[in-house]
Amino acid sequence: MRRFVVGDIHGAYKALQQCLDRSSFDYEKDVLIALGDLCDGWPETRQVVDKLLEVKNLQLILGNHDYWTLEWAITGIADHAWLNVGGDNTIKSYDGERMPSEHVQLFENARVYYVLENKLFVHAGIELGIPIDQQGPDVFMWDRSLFREAMDQYQSGDHHKLTPYDEVYIGHSPIHRLGFTKPLLAADVWLMDTGAGWEGVLSLMNIDTKEVYSSNRVDTLYPPGSGRQRY
Repeated sequence: MRRFVVGDIHGAYKALQQCLDRSSFDYEKDVLIALGDLCDGWPETRQVVDKLLEVKNLQLILGNHDYWTLEWAITGIADHAWLNVGGDNTIKSYDGERMPSEHVQLFENARVYYVLENKLFVHAGIELGIPIDQQGPDVFMWDRSLFREAMDQYQSGDHHKLTPYDEVYIGHSPIHRLGFTKPLLAADVWLMDTGAGWEGVLSLMNIDTKEVYSSNRVDTLYPPGSGRQRY
């Protein structure tokens, strides 16, 4: 059994399949922790969810885009702000129909954070200095203060620990436009969003060995103009 973490997928099924193939992922034995934002962006959200449902040992962390998608799946109402940041492609991937019940259940059962052997997995981050059980889903899905603090430390060459965890894994804040094509360790925080929602790549990393399996640039896998248009 191997243990992997994957960054924000954003509807890029082809990129996800490349990462799984290149790592020789075992759908029955290996563990996969997905850091959220399966949805919104490239046009294959439905296929992404179908693929992840094949993984026996899956832990899904809820991202802000997943939250928006779940609201639409439950109510049938599409928030205009969500449509403008990729929700339209998610709806199209379901052919305009309601989301299948097993897909809804996957998102409903997702965690807002996950701790494994004192390693924290969360979509966006946490507030430093506040016990995690005193923080809420809005922080876990949206807050970028941990990302900013970790990047400040990386850029200054200061590598002291920021959190009480051995390691923290986050997505949400893409690093490809900062020049990074692989996950970056900044202080004790692994930054896993390498821009699969845009012109970057999707990254799958072995948690124990830190070996990285990357997709091709996602914008080369889909026709021009098929992704979301706003950052």
